[in-house]
Amino acid sequence: MKEIPMSQYAFGKRVAMNFDTAVQRITEELSKVGFGILTDIDVQATMRKKIGVEMRPYRILGACNPQIAHKAITAEPQIGALLPCNVVVRQDAQDQVHVEFMDPDAVLRLVDNPAVPALASEVRQKLEQALQAL
Repeated sequence: MKEIPMSQYAFGKRVAMNFDTAVQRITEELSKVGFGILTDIDVQATMRKKIGVEMRPYRILGACNPQIAHKAITAEPQIGALLPCNVVVRQDAQDQVHVEFMDPDAVLRLVDNPAVPALASEVRQKLEQALQAL
């Protein structure tokens, strides 16, 4: 399915697979382009447990490419506040599954350091590659 511009800070697409398969596949595809998953937040389970609210499946994966993260932190020590790259896998009310990425180009424009745009562009390319493989 075609990539969908989401907003000024995210991009992604609807995928033709079930929720659990989408989480597994995007994790695998990210691994192929050098990203590991540092965090896996099950928002659905957290909302149920903390405030008793039922919602559709929704996970936030914190993806990190260690080599690029090291370069970014070396160039701009405070950049860790913008890391890792968040990847959302969610199921909407029509049972369609979406995979959406934080746009590193948009978020890292907040950083006033000439070394950062090239790193953000590299990350964006790798995220797009993983998304296209779904």
